[in-house]
Amino acid sequence: MGEQKPLHILAKPEDVAERVVVAGDPARVRQLAGMLDGARLVNENRGFLTYTGRYEGVEVTVATHGIGAPSAAIVFEELIMLGARAIVRLGTCGGMVGGMAVGDVVIPYGAAHRGGGTLGMYVADGYLPAVPHPHLLSALVESAEELGVSYRLGVVFSSDAFYAEDPEFVRGWSSRGVVAVEMECATLFTLGLLRGVKTGALLVVSDVLVEGPAKEMATAEELREVVERAAHVAFRALLKAPLD
Repeated sequence: MGEQKPLHILAKPEDVAERVVVAGDPARVRQLAGMLDGARLVNENRGFLTYTGRYEGVEVTVATHGIGAPSAAIVFEELIMLGARAIVRLGTCGGMVGGMAVGDVVIPYGAAHRGGGTLGMYVADGYLPAVPHPHLLSALVESAEELGVSYRLGVVFSSDAFYAEDPEFVRGWSSRGVVAVEMECATLFTLGLLRGVKTGALLVVSDVLVEGPAKEMATAEELREVVERAAHVAFRALLKAPLD
């Protein structure tokens, strides 16, 4: 891996910090970049907007990973090639259990997936546990509590098909204890294990898939305030967790 060079994130190693927050939506990445001191754009190739600045005096990168495992895997791999050592996904998810509401925060301690697809290309002969690194998981929990951000701990499901999340899908996975669905955590957690990088995730509920008729997914602008609170949690966790 050390000899490979990024083909999509056209940045230099000195452009990317060891601590990184990733998100699928470029609008969210622009919002996060606005929270950093001296943020500079280091990549816009392929729409993978990437900025590096400083949070409380420490260099941090924020990067766009797009939608789904194949896109995200490319970005995670290339950020690691460029020197990332700790990566937190600040994403959105669909709530799948009663009592959840738009704007709630979920901190995953594991991500279920069906196997095959992108992860099957990495681990063809079985499964690896898709779990965050304990240092980042505990740092996220501690940071949320320090900042007064309420959260739900739980296992999420990483889906490869956004429009296949029908009521049967929701009932099936929620009955197994899964609290929310998203699309990239299992890939991030697995690559963290394979590449020796610390990973974690903090998710904001953008829609609820139970209790009444389906509602439209909240937009980046509608989630702006809660994303800002969650971002402070993610940034602070990256500063707390040891890189070694």
